[in-house]
This record gives sequence, C-alpha cells and structure tokens, in this order.
Amino acid sequence: NLDCLISLADAAEEYHYVCPEVNEGRVLDITGGRHPVIERLLPAGEQYVPNSVHLDTAADQILIITGPNMSGKSSFLRQVGLIVLLAQIGSHVPAERAVIGIVDKIFTRVGASDNIASGESTFLVEMHEAAHIVNTATRQSLILLDELGRGTSTFDGISIAWSLTEYLHERVGARTLF
Repeated sequence: NLDCLISLADAAEEYHYVCPEVNEGRVLDITGGRHPVIERLLPAGEQYVPNSVHLDTAADQILIITGPNMSGKSSFLRQVGLIVLLAQIGSHVPAERAVIGIVDKIFTRVGASDNIASGESTFLVEMHEAAHIVNTATRQSLILLDELGRGTSTFDGISIAWSLTEYLHERVGARTLF
C-alpha cells in the first residue's frame, strides 16, 4: 500500500498533477487535462496539448466527439477515463483543475476487435459490449463509446449509434462521451 501511495505521490510531483475535487455531484469538469501515458511517450521537447471537457447531466449529459481520422478522438476518450479513474482511487490527476462527481463504473466500447475463434464478428462483439453497457450502467456511471456500429454498413451503423444515444439519454442518464 505504501509503495502504491508513494508512486502516485511521486508521479503527481514529477508530472505536475493536481488534486481533483471529488464530490457527490454528477458534473465532470476537467480543465487543461492531459493524457498521462501519451505525454510520457512524446519525443523529447514535444508537449502534449492540454484540453478540457465539461459534462453536466443537467445540461450536457452526452457529448458527441467528432473530427477527422487520427485527430485524437480516441485518445481524448481514454484520457478522460484515465483522469476519472485516477481521481476515484485518490490520486492527483494530469490537469490544471478537475471536479469529478463520483463514478460507480466506467464503461468503454473502444476500437474494433473480433473473437472469430468463438464465432463472433467485430459487429457481434460491439453489440455484446453495447448490450452489457445498457443493461449495467447507472446514472452514476461514465460511458466512453468509440466507433460503435463500425462493424456493419454505414446506414445500419448510424442507426445503431443514434438509437443507443437516445436510450442512454432517456433511460440510463449516465455521463457519456461518444
């Protein structure tokens, strides 16, 4: 336990992490957030460009993240997940400021993969993961969705993403980045 706490403290000091405010609310507000892994992997002299997110279920429960290929959308989703996880375990976080309402679970649907050995296509794996999220997530959860519906046709993929977004908004109420 002591080794773990010292490691978190050392990283916070060395990489300029801040103490997040973790509260009972449902707001997720990160200012100047950085991806803790990517910023360590950058070549010497290159700086990670900080970014911010504000997710308040009273006004902005679901944020749709768009942009061209290779623009950092997946990295951004992972960054938010890592910052929330670090805050939840009591660590400082790579940001200028962070206010994070307690999260009971973090759900991710990220990347395209299959399980062909068990007869599951990319599409079927995506649908299993999406079903698990909608059947398990609560209002206190954080949901990070990336590339859902990619394993099928464009029209079907958009229809699935649209209906899932509506369901998460109307029935689940979780903080969601899609």
